[in-house]
Amino acid sequence: MSEIVIDMKDIIKKYYIGQPNELQILNGMNLQIFEGEFVSIVGESGSGKSTLMNIIGLLDKQTSGEYSLDGLDVKKIKDKQLSSIRNQKIGFVFQTFNLIPRTSAIKNVELPMLYAGIKRIDRNTRAKELLKMVGMSERMNHKSNELSGGQKQRVAIARAMANNPSIILADEPTGALDSKTGHMVMDIFHQLHEEQGKTIVLITHSQELAKETQRIVTISDGNIISDTGGVN
Repeated sequence: MSEIVIDMKDIIKKYYIGQPNELQILNGMNLQIFEGEFVSIVGESGSGKSTLMNIIGLLDKQTSGEYSLDGLDVKKIKDKQLSSIRNQKIGFVFQTFNLIPRTSAIKNVELPMLYAGIKRIDRNTRAKELLKMVGMSERMNHKSNELSGGQKQRVAIARAMANNPSIILADEPTGALDSKTGHMVMDIFHQLHEEQGKTIVLITHSQELAKETQRIVTISDGNIISDTGGVN
């Protein structure tokens, strides 16, 4: 049986605590994700799925409840260490690509490795390998603002893989793409999952995309309302 890599118990997230407009987004969620799973988290806008992803990805902390990532209790880790764990363990892919506009594709892919202190020659070699993997070798010296949406997203996936993270978090990664390009992006995720054993968490509102994953966790109004499939 696979190891649990994401273990969340009774996760509550509130904003504006103690103010008249206090808002509770997550209502005591329990979620376990196993190593090597391809899981989709599905919900309408405002369901809490992006808040959940931010907590999973160490971009935000829960108000209460317990979250351990690879056995580490997140609440006990200092912010500086959290950013280092994020850089090494988690690759992020966003709907809006988040590339640096007037910078080449290869430099965008190298960036996380620069933060990780990897030598220039090694960064360059790895970035070229990753761009080849996503079919972007011929465009590696193009600035990101010269690329189409699908090309940008492929570069963003290569960048997410820069430090060889064990977990990929993808937030609506096909949301800004047409369906053909979206399927191409999903094919890359399947390849990473099947060939490299990556744990992939896909945040989406699309049932069609969710059906491509092994397990579908549906959330509504800050609660998990169903959890189907799974490999364990």
